[in-house]
Amino acid sequence: MNKSAENNSRVWIASELYYPETTSTGYFMTLVAEALARDFKVSVLCGQPSYSGRGLRAPWYEVLNGVEIWRCRATTFDKNHLLLRIFNQLTISISILGQAIIRLGRGDLVMVVTNPPQLPYLLLMACKMRRARCVLLIEDLYPDVLFCLGMVKSTSIHGRLMTAASHWLYNGMERIIVLGRDVKKIVMRKMDSYQERVSVIPHCADTESICPRPRQENKLLSKVGLLDRFVVQYCGNIGRTHGIEALVEIAELLRCDPMWHFLLIGWGAKKKWAEQQKAIKDLSNLTILDPIPQAEFCDGLNACDVAIVPLVEGMTGISVPSRMYNILSSGKPIVAICDDGSELAMVVKEEGIGWVVEPGNREALLAALREARSDPSRLAAMGEQARRAAETKYAQERVMSIYREMIAEMRLN
Repeated sequence: MNKSAENNSRVWIASELYYPETTSTGYFMTLVAEALARDFKVSVLCGQPSYSGRGLRAPWYEVLNGVEIWRCRATTFDKNHLLLRIFNQLTISISILGQAIIRLGRGDLVMVVTNPPQLPYLLLMACKMRRARCVLLIEDLYPDVLFCLGMVKSTSIHGRLMTAASHWLYNGMERIIVLGRDVKKIVMRKMDSYQERVSVIPHCADTESICPRPRQENKLLSKVGLLDRFVVQYCGNIGRTHGIEALVEIAELLRCDPMWHFLLIGWGAKKKWAEQQKAIKDLSNLTILDPIPQAEFCDGLNACDVAIVPLVEGMTGISVPSRMYNILSSGKPIVAICDDGSELAMVVKEEGIGWVVEPGNREALLAALREARSDPSRLAAMGEQARRAAETKYAQERVMSIYREMIAEMRLN
């Protein structure tokens, strides 16, 4: 790239979700864009809020914190209905594609997210048309997550076509960013050459607005009357990849012990199922709450003795739960229900901040929770180590500096 093109080129972020959407992807991509804007000209192509911020309407165009934002028109139906969610994904992907074809310039650098899954394919084609460069940020690994959930058979014609398309996508990208070491292994197997094109950059922990707080001063625990209980909490998106069935099952097993309580906070496709199970099984030791407002998020994450992060079986290399990093910020130990080789399991073991239980192993999960409750001093030490890990390895400024360095390096090559 000549010097003139480099000076005039722009960094683009293409993501369905962006501010004022506060769902993990929207929040994280806002951080990335604003961090890059310190050093580069940055523009965003995104949609209106359609997850936790659904119903909000932001300006179609604005410049916010140094970032030029173009919000593209699309449907914002309820994402918890699968067909409506797919329709949302198609309309926003096509809308962003149209804006990209109009606005991308030669030599521009585009970072596109895998949510929605159709978007990277369209943006790669737009980049080829406009002679721009394309970087893929993998939030969830498609089509692998669809195979894992049984939504598509990998051996079907549709499944084989999707696999071939993903190979084309990965090989067409100038750089691929993955959130975990387990994801990198799978992605590299799908590429013809990958020596320095796949980078592991984790999600970041919010160590400024989220911090450990004294349990007895917790407003949420006081509000729901749980200050005298041992509280196991799940907080975040209650989606199809999250194994909350385990939490409901353990709540049923421990229903006769008044000192245990399970707190489920969030939204998503499985929330209605959880509410139905609570009613059917009369689980008075299970409290289900709506998502916590951002201003109260720190208090919400601190409203427990231990956090539980459950994934369905087979998610190794497919999805890295971003909630893990803010749990670290709050200084809470983690009971991770996941495959042993997953990024989640590796972090919990490496940092010594909790327990790892294989999906479906009810006895091991019950044993881990009982062990957590039986040793308050060990639990406190794990919480302190979790906070240290957040501050030293996953702090926002550290992670964002990695993004800035990567983009700077790419623009020089």
